[in-house]
Amino acid sequence: MPADTVSVTGWGRTAPTAARLVRPRSYEEAAAAVRECGARGGIARGLGRAYGDAAQNAGGAVLDMTGLDRIHAIDADGGTVLCDAGVSLHRLMEVLLPLGWFVPVTPGTRYVTVGGAIGADIHGKNHHGSGSFARHVLSFELLTADGEIRTVGSGTPLFDATAGGMGLTGVILKATVRLQPVETSLMSVDTERAADLDDLMARLTATDHRYRYSVAWIDLLARGTSMGRSVLTRGDHAPLDSLPPRARRHPLAFRPSQFPAAPAFVPEGLLGRSTVGLFNELWYRKAPRARAGELQRISTFFHPLDGVPHWNRIYGRGGFVQYQFVVGHGQEEALRRIVERISGHRCPSFLAVLKRFGEGDPGWLSFPMPGWTLALDIPAGLPGLSAFLDEVDEEVAGAGGRVYLAKDSRLRPELLGDMYPRLAEFRALRAELDPRGVFTSDLSRRLNLQELS
Repeated sequence: MPADTVSVTGWGRTAPTAARLVRPRSYEEAAAAVRECGARGGIARGLGRAYGDAAQNAGGAVLDMTGLDRIHAIDADGGTVLCDAGVSLHRLMEVLLPLGWFVPVTPGTRYVTVGGAIGADIHGKNHHGSGSFARHVLSFELLTADGEIRTVGSGTPLFDATAGGMGLTGVILKATVRLQPVETSLMSVDTERAADLDDLMARLTATDHRYRYSVAWIDLLARGTSMGRSVLTRGDHAPLDSLPPRARRHPLAFRPSQFPAAPAFVPEGLLGRSTVGLFNELWYRKAPRARAGELQRISTFFHPLDGVPHWNRIYGRGGFVQYQFVVGHGQEEALRRIVERISGHRCPSFLAVLKRFGEGDPGWLSFPMPGWTLALDIPAGLPGLSAFLDEVDEEVAGAGGRVYLAKDSRLRPELLGDMYPRLAEFRALRAELDPRGVFTSDLSRRLNLQELS
């Protein structure tokens, strides 16, 4: 099987490393690629939307799984789909929406694969009610280090180690996923402003149960009495009878918006404090104080950035850090302190969102836990960023929280055990299942995910 040596990065475009990129086109070729990984091992990769180094493997093999992209079966009555791990959520939407079904969980991009969705145990705007992606997976087939293909059902230790396990238990080949029924491809959306962080948290706490989807854009440059001012966006799939007559002609049409791609070269420093501050001011001011029942396309509500191909280029060649953490209910003061830290440090982030998580998920390394999660992007070249985020990590860990491994690119390994209490179980299962360390990545080496102690 041909392989090219290429430079690989995450979506944040930081810390590139060279690896042999292998593109299997069948399960047999995937098994052969695993057998031939060599001393530096291998890791599966989907569409490369993990922000950090989870799908990189310096000096080893990276298995591009996007060639395994067959949809095997759709149960249009029972609401399940059986598909290869390389199938994207975008492709599932194209096929399933006309049949009246939607993916159960989607992150801020539909350009992730089913295998990646399980490996990162992705979450979306509906976690407070629906949990993460793996909660809706009935079973998957996993190619393990010994070359065996195992059918793994939910509720088993191997399932829970793989869901959120960042590809380190094996290569997911295909999966059966339970779907969400919908009547239309439009969303009914309510939008309102929150004056500050306390106002935002009060609104989310009081009313999240009324909505299937909920998220808030937050201005992390605002300070003083406006600290944490936000635009809160919530909604649900629009029922057929809410559509105007013209839209009812094709109620399940999927027509994502598309804009020109971001240029290949963007000047460094374009997204500095002044420009992001201006953007944030305009974004907050243009939002309605309160608007109910607006009809939006699915792509507009869930994936606005997907309309701009290669949008990650806007940070320049230095790339950016995507930082996401969660702290539990009862740790609201810790969240306030962290937001105040970020605001005081003047982190120029225009892609910052706050959500409430619901019940935790069974994956041993799954990120969500009941509480508050904040995600923000920061230009990687911001002076003092590394030391600043180290301090935030300490605050998060001290509050019993954790950072999201699918977005991480710089966490110190000594904090990992505090953040993920089932880490020892994960390491023990990995040692039994893959004693030679066939499945490895830059992330696993950096965080010592393969060490037993």
